[in-house]
Amino acid sequence: MTIPGATAADAAGLAALVRLLAARGVVVLSGAGLSTESGIPDYRGESGSRRRGTPMTYQEFTGSDAARRRYWARSHVGWRAIARAEPNAGHHAVEQLRRSGHVAAVITQNVDGLHHAAGTRTAVELHGGLRRVVCLECRRTSSRAELDGRLEELNAGFREESAQINPDGDAELAPGLVDCFRIAPCPVCGGVLKPDVVFFGENVPKPRVQRCFELVDAAQALVVLGSSLTVLSGLRFVRHAARAGTPVVIVNQGRTRGDDLAEALVALPLGAVLTEVARMVRSA
Repeated sequence: MTIPGATAADAAGLAALVRLLAARGVVVLSGAGLSTESGIPDYRGESGSRRRGTPMTYQEFTGSDAARRRYWARSHVGWRAIARAEPNAGHHAVEQLRRSGHVAAVITQNVDGLHHAAGTRTAVELHGGLRRVVCLECRRTSSRAELDGRLEELNAGFREESAQINPDGDAELAPGLVDCFRIAPCPVCGGVLKPDVVFFGENVPKPRVQRCFELVDAAQALVVLGSSLTVLSGLRFVRHAARAGTPVVIVNQGRTRGDDLAEALVALPLGAVLTEVARMVRSA
């Protein structure tokens, strides 16, 4: 396998990745780095951009109208970038490997919905998805596209196309742009609407976490794609696999918190790597 820029360590990691995939039963854990080739920046990768602002916490969001106005104004702008993003070669390669039976399951830390758009409908969205909205009162869920239409009507002429977009769809806006932004209540009960994602300060639902642990327990190997594993919600599955003796391979451009637990590391662009790996596994 020849990929431009590959080192000897990368080559060894790629060989390990192909071997594990060929044996089937692999669980994929993906992060923001997988979506950079779709135009969505990651937080910490070499091609990404660090967030300049502090992410809103669940407590802030539920605690004041001003905080919710700030969130929805920024998210209203950022949503456009998420909505027009399309799955890249990496997402499609993962789906090809799933269809061929080499990948048993996909867990994603991403909220952009690109695994689902690529056909991996069974991907477990650990932190939820931006394409859904939930009412905190009546728990009704609806589509983000529906809410976006309502916000457009309430805020005619509100535009800011040059904002920096974060992977969670949050845009960096000047404070003055959000002061007059109007937010939409739940159309059924008038309650507070929240994106169906896990905020900082909010716990991932226990049944979802348990499902992920079950998938990792059943895996023959765990492959991390494009995650620095900085947050515990993803790192815990790597630690769990390593404790059980399950091989771990990490494909990420940059160091991760799980490097010491991995059998092999690959520091190459995900689209090229996964496309070539999928080709080799299918022809093996």
